[in-house]
Amino acid sequence: MENPVKEISGVIHLLTQSPPSEQRATIETYFTPAASFTHPFCRTGKWENSRWLVIAIYRWYKIMSPRIDISVESVAFDEPNLKLYVTIFQVFRIWIIPFYSAPVRLVTVLNLKRNRGDGKLYIDGQNDLYQVDQFVKFVAPGGWALVWLWQFWATAFCLLGALVLWPVSAAEEYVAVRRGGKGRGRGNGGIKVGKGVGEGIELRDLERKGLVNG
Repeated sequence: MENPVKEISGVIHLLTQSPPSEQRATIETYFTPAASFTHPFCRTGKWENSRWLVIAIYRWYKIMSPRIDISVESVAFDEPNLKLYVTIFQVFRIWIIPFYSAPVRLVTVLNLKRNRGDGKLYIDGQNDLYQVDQFVKFVAPGGWALVWLWQFWATAFCLLGALVLWPVSAAEEYVAVRRGGKGRGRGNGGIKVGKGVGEGIELRDLERKGLVNG
């Protein structure tokens, strides 16, 4: 690719919506021979000719869901590190489960590599990142609801733990003050406390107690 940001959308559509021969040709054109692939359900290594496994994974992907609706929502290119971040929305339909579809959103991180011969960028690694409530849709219809319940319960547990164990945070803040305000910036031998909106409740409490300087 000469312009990854502009070209990647077309490449993704070819990988997911083209006939088998064109899909294979796309992988051989845009992936390096040693390209790797990482997904919540599968992973390849990275060796001299690992690209054939990427071809097999994409082929199985199309066998399981011959008709896929997919759209590229955003693309960000970290040029110094040759990483491409692509936000994708797709509707995955498993043909063996009638009337079922899995609308999922993911972020694909593509590691690129520049070819010294033609100067173009090729995909050297693909890492598909799904939230748990997204990839569970592939294997458990309605499973996302259980994931949401678990996440809400975990959030409530975090809140309860933060309230009950507030002395731990207060002690950590006190130790930081005694050591010279590490982590908040130094000033007047302690933590520098601003006067504007946004200062933490703990800092204001410590200031009232005379542990920090205003």
